Amino acid sequence: MDPLLLVVVLGAAAALFCWVTSLVTNETSWVDRLWSVVPVVYVWIFAISAILDGRDSGRLIVMAMLATLWGARLTFNFARKGGYTGMEDYRWAVLRGAMTPGQFQLFNATFIAFYQNALLVLITLPAYFVWAHPAGFTAADVVCAALFLLCLCGESVADQQQWNFQQAKRRAGGTLEPGFVTTGLFAYSRHPNFFFEQAQWWVFYFFAGIAGVAAGLGFWGGALNWTIIGAVLLALLFLGSTWFTESISAGRYPAYADYRRRVSMLVPLPPRKPADR
Repeated sequence: MDPLLLVVVLGAAAALFCWVTSLVTNETSWVDRLWSVVPVVYVWIFAISAILDGRDSGRLIVMAMLATLWGARLTFNFARKGGYTGMEDYRWAVLRGAMTPGQFQLFNATFIAFYQNALLVLITLPAYFVWAHPAGFTAADVVCAALFLLCLCGESVADQQQWNFQQAKRRAGGTLEPGFVTTGLFAYSRHPNFFFEQAQWWVFYFFAGIAGVAAGLGFWGGALNWTIIGAVLLALLFLGSTWFTESISAGRYPAYADYRRRVSMLVPLPPRKPADR
């Protein structure tokens, strides 16, 4: 079977699974449980297909290994927060309360279950582009791999700092001023974990750009090719999710407005000075 067709079929099956299980269990975080798993499977399908076809597979194998590291780290972080024990993302509960049951079920079917699973397919399609345009591994690939690992480390540090704060908050009885983490990487970005997560998939796309140039496709269609749509849509999803998350935080914590004024939302930057009192 063509690897792209196989990935699309698996993506459709994953979407159907998430939708049906959400109806059966009355909670909608099933796609969150698949988020760190299915992209790894999709990338390995392209890599294994290249190996079996006798294509130049060095770049794809590196991409698959990097995706595996990404998935293992994210799965660990999600599991320790209780994500596989039936805990639903608190943002879905907020949306459920703001919609009628019919509106939320339509949102669940179209966006939560099917759109997000389609996006998980799209972000892995640079691997399909590399499969379709095999070329030798280059120094540029080494740079991309190093950038990916750097972003992976950045997200790991950010998640650990957030975990440490939440554990300290729990030990303090659920209240710890100002209510959210503001130190470490969070002194330079309000969501450094979101930034590094997106950056990893942009770097993943760069591999396809390198393959396109190496295959003689030039800039348009090569360095800049159609598989960029996954990284773009992921960035838009994170922007919407971040704005929604911040609207909840601003309503919970009085100090969040000043934190939002001083600290960059995503890209780590030097913080602005506190407002004069």
